[in-house]
This record gives sequence, structure tokens and C-alpha cells, in this order.
Amino acid sequence: MADVQETIVGLLSELRRGTIVIGVLSQLSEPQYGYSLVSLLEEKGIPVDPGTLYPLLRRLEKQELLESRWDTNESRPRKYYQLSPFGKEVYAGLNQEWRKLVASMEDILSDLGGGE
Repeated sequence: MADVQETIVGLLSELRRGTIVIGVLSQLSEPQYGYSLVSLLEEKGIPVDPGTLYPLLRRLEKQELLESRWDTNESRPRKYYQLSPFGKEVYAGLNQEWRKLVASMEDILSDLGGGE
């Protein structure tokens, strides 16, 4: 028989994987480097493994949603990421769709009495 908690953890992992892009984009109106972004997201209740974040940042940059620049003024060079103009437009659209989705889910869950 399946373990309830184990199943919930697995399903939550899928939900988080599906929302991480919008979470990352939401934090990049100002330049952030990878570790600062990991910390910022974690503070806001969205833990992200660096092994997940760095490939995502590269992919979003390749899709032209992000721009990056190296800062070599510190003893340790850091690559800073920020939304590109295209990324700002995409994020605005995603944000609008996300809010519609959340409202729809709230309606569905309240119709079912919260699923409890």
C-alpha cells in the first residue's frame, strides 16, 4: 500500500518543478547572482537546489528571457542575471496567466470543500 506522506512529497515536487520558472523570473527585475537567488527564494518559502537553478538560469538565458553579466570586481567573479526586455514581457504574461490559474484552482477547491 502506498504511503500517503511519500505520495504527497512526490506530487509536491512535481508542482514545484512546474512553478519554479515563474518564481525565478519574479525575482530578477534587479540583478541577482545564483547563490543570492537561491537564498532569496528560500527566504520566500521556495527552496531551490543550486543543481536545479543554474541549468535553469542558463536555459532561460538561451531563451532570451534573461541577460547576464560578469562582475569581476570582487575576489570571486560572479555572474549576475536579470530579466531582458523580452523576459519582462513574458513574465508579465505568465504572471497574468498564473493569477487566472490560481483563481480557477481556488474555485475548484472551494467547490469541493477544500478536498477534505
